[in-house]
Amino acid sequence: MFTDHLSQYIHLHPWLVTATAIVAALAVLVEIRARTESFASVSPQEAIQLMNRGALTIDLRAGDQFAAGHVAGARRMDGEQILKASEVLKKNKQKPIIVYCNSGSLAAAAVRQLRAQGFEQAVNLRGGISAWRAEHLPVEKGAGRDA
Repeated sequence: MFTDHLSQYIHLHPWLVTATAIVAALAVLVEIRARTESFASVSPQEAIQLMNRGALTIDLRAGDQFAAGHVAGARRMDGEQILKASEVLKKNKQKPIIVYCNSGSLAAAAVRQLRAQGFEQAVNLRGGISAWRAEHLPVEKGAGRDA
């Protein structure tokens, strides 16, 4: 009986059924992507653990923002350098790499780019420097070093 009603509903409303199926598929894809990206991101506390094990830390912010305060030992890189990371950071391919920006959105794209270049342990600092500061973690000031 239920299947009769369902088949009649599908027959009477093909566009609505199709739209519902598309929305459901998109919801599944968004969930899969969110889970994949959360795998490639770490909290500030997890980042500290990686740094204690020798991770390289990369700051994607502008030079003046970097000078105003950055994670201790971080290197500043811009987008162009990230695109050439396989040349610039070739000796670090096997090391964990923590990438951050202000909020984490730009860093997520940079992590995808790094992973595409073979840096399999590249991760995004979830929430960026904002999350770092929100946990009252220390920052260094000054120009530091570029990658």
